[in-house]
Amino acid sequence: MRPSLLLPKHTPTLLRQQQQQQNVSRGVFGCTVAAREQGHHPHHHQQLQLHTAATSTTSSSSTSSVNADEISHFSALASSWWDPHGPSRPLHLMNPLRHDFIADCLASSPEAATPLSPPAAAGTQTRGLRYLDVGCGGGIFAESAARRPGTHSVTAIDPSATILGVARQHARRDPTLTTGTPAEPKLQYLNASIETLPLPAAPERLFDVVTLFEVVEHVDRPAAFLDACGWFVRPGGWLVLSTIARTWTSWLTTNVLAEDVLRVVPRGTHDWRKYINADELRAHFEDGARPVVMGVVYVPGLGWKKVGGSEKLGNYFFAVQKRDVVRDRQNKINRNWGVRL
Repeated sequence: MRPSLLLPKHTPTLLRQQQQQQNVSRGVFGCTVAAREQGHHPHHHQQLQLHTAATSTTSSSSTSSVNADEISHFSALASSWWDPHGPSRPLHLMNPLRHDFIADCLASSPEAATPLSPPAAAGTQTRGLRYLDVGCGGGIFAESAARRPGTHSVTAIDPSATILGVARQHARRDPTLTTGTPAEPKLQYLNASIETLPLPAAPERLFDVVTLFEVVEHVDRPAAFLDACGWFVRPGGWLVLSTIARTWTSWLTTNVLAEDVLRVVPRGTHDWRKYINADELRAHFEDGARPVVMGVVYVPGLGWKKVGGSEKLGNYFFAVQKRDVVRDRQNKINRNWGVRL
């Protein structure tokens, strides 16, 4: 009998285990205070590194969140990534909700009246949003984000060269995706993990929206992974992800029904032990972050639907806005002087 058909043991998630093993103070979000104060970034992970949980499997290095078994599993599905009726069908159906959720997050921001990204140069038109899509896979979200009128550029990264080959080949079908500049194309794919991606040298080249869709439950060291992603979010920008809650309901729907019974997704796609609950993410980003959560439910024949409160059962979106410390200080000064921005 397959392990997924046995009742799972309710053990702490990797994220919670890591936080228990190393009690660190968190900053605005996305890095530990110790790391930020010492000037470390994702390429100097001695401070960001949290302990590995016992349930982790093979990773590519001692400081990497990349799990080699996960990469092998999804690389085998690369050729069918863009088949809307294939194994990636749930991702295709979920994609519109991804954009809706990001739009809701941006609309909820106090800075929504003005674009997060500044003009590229004095006297030029204010540009749109700069996206970083982490664990982009075959590019379902990355391509659609690049086509949106409010987008300046999309950088999409994935550690699987096989999957990126499919993504690049598909993107060539649309000439509009080849626009932009040599330094910053409209859409670019990079074979990298978040730990190996160079941090932009200039603060204005950080990203307005960093996305991790259906990724965090597939990595090793998720707490350190989230911290590393946070370095790339500009102050006032958003870290947006989707994942699955670790509940009895999600075990039944994703492991038993989706994989074993209905075969909607290939066996081995999900590891229930690596699921993360929304409350655990809230605790991880508790210092000054502004969380937004939206539960979604898959309805056969209708696709994904927003259902309030369902984040406690299974799939959900989660986002936090990175505090703009400089702006916060200025707002406080202005309030003290009776000035309204």
